[in-house]
Parts: sequence; structure tokens; C-alpha cells
Amino acid sequence: IKSGETFTIADIEGPGAVQQIWITPTGNWRFSILRIYWDDSDIPSVECPLGDFFASGWGEFAQVSALPICVNPGSAFNCYWEMPFRKRCVMTVTNIADEAMTLYYQINYALTEVPDEAAYFHAQFRRTNPIPYKEVYTVVDGIRGRGQFVGMYLAWGQNNNLWWGEGEVKFYLDGDEHPTICSTGLEDYFCGSYNFDPSPKHDRGYVTYTTPYAGFHQVIRPDTDYRTQMRLGMYRFHIMDPIRFETDLSITIQALGWGYNGRWLPLQDDVSSVAFWYQTLPQAPFPPLPERERLLII
Repeated sequence: IKSGETFTIADIEGPGAVQQIWITPTGNWRFSILRIYWDDSDIPSVECPLGDFFASGWGEFAQVSALPICVNPGSAFNCYWEMPFRKRCVMTVTNIADEAMTLYYQINYALTEVPDEAAYFHAQFRRTNPIPYKEVYTVVDGIRGRGQFVGMYLAWGQNNNLWWGEGEVKFYLDGDEHPTICSTGLEDYFCGSYNFDPSPKHDRGYVTYTTPYAGFHQVIRPDTDYRTQMRLGMYRFHIMDPIRFETDLSITIQALGWGYNGRWLPLQDDVSSVAFWYQTLPQAPFPPLPERERLLII
């Protein structure tokens, strides 16, 4: 795929359902943009850098062994989200890098009847770098329709020492002014505990894990004078515990650290996310994807 080119990897007449995607791209995974359109819509229901869609937002390999997403050596991205459609499915990849890239791929699907109650798959990427002081990170807002939230991937770039993950994940459903669902710390939401550190004093370091529904699968540690920041990757998939909404949904995360002279610390970190959900159509348009320089990992 040449620089600036958009290539169609699937154009399927329905009704049917995409059942599995295998992709292995070269180049910068942040600069290959995946878009998926359902039923001749001119608005994508999926718009996301390839790496982030497959829980690999930092552009480096880390094993993922989850049910809907798995990443295998060396850059084998696999997706098992079921994606029903009634009329048509169109998938494209756009190369926004300066260099050409090579894409190997396979889209597996079934042509079959689609039940009336089946909703459409959506995925939206966001990035804030840095998070403004004392503001929350927004995973998604402005979702309109009926559906269910089924998970998120989070790429957290740390700009402070000590613990970064004390913020609460807050879900606002169906017009609620206050959070309908509110987690405790980030490690708890991603099904870990106590800073992802099993040592009694929490000073030995993080331990990664990848499971069918949740994982803290990537820790990129400073290793030279030119790689000085902690970068972390984690996911939670609400497959057995979907979060259902009737009219609207918004999700935020507090950017909050702990342990600085015994007090909270508002963080100004580099955070990216992908939200995954199913909903009825029509959908509300996504906010514009960040321009290339705002996608760049630096």
C-alpha cells in the first residue's frame, strides 16, 4: 500500500457476518488506519490504527491471548469479534506513513441470515497527549443508540514516577448525571490488584498477564538514555459481563497517581484507547481521528 493510498481488504454483499480477521502489517502500526463500514454507510463504524485495534498501540510486539483478540509472534494480529451485517461490509486500510507498507491479510466470513436483534460492531480510537491538569481522560462519549459496551484497550504512557493507576473508570448510561458504574483503581478494573505488583511492599515491579477477558500484557521499561518513559498496555473485554445501554453511553477515566508524600497526584500522561461496542444504526459520527503528528509515538 503506497503512501497516502487507501486499499480495500473486503467488500462483501450480505447478509452475513465476519467471523475472523488475520492481518500482519509492515511499517508503523499507528500509521495504518483500519476502517469498517456497514450497509453502505458513508460513516465508518470502526476507525482505528491497526496496532491499537489489536492491543498493540506502542508499535512493539507483546503476546495477547484473549478471546476476541490474539497477537502472536512476530506481528500476527487476529480478531474474533463477530461482526454481523445485513447488506454490505466494506473494510479499508489507509497508509498515512511516508513509506509504502506491505499487508498480508485474510477475512473469514459467513453468508447467512442475520437475526433482527443483532447489533453492529463498533470500535473507536482516541488519544490525549498530555492529559490536561486535573482533567479526566475520555474513552468515548456521544454514543447514541441502543447496544452494549464490550471492552477497551488502553495504552498508558507514564510521565511521572511512582504509581499512576489510581483513577476510577466511570460509565455514564442513558442520561445519568453521575456515573452509573464506577470502578476503583485501574488495576482493579483490568482484573488485577495492588499495582500489578505481587511483592508485599509493591517495589519489585509489575508482572504481566494475558487471559481470555482481561490482561496487563505489555510493560515497556526505560532501558537507555533515549528510552526514558514507562509505557503500559492493558485490556478488559466485557464478553461475559456486557454493559448494556438503551439510549447513550459515555466513559471516562481519572488521570490520578498515588504515593507522592501520601497524597493524590493529578497526572498529565500520554493515553490512548480503543473502545469496543455493539449498537443499532444509525450511529453518531465519530470525532475526527487525530492528525498524523498527533498519532506519532515519541
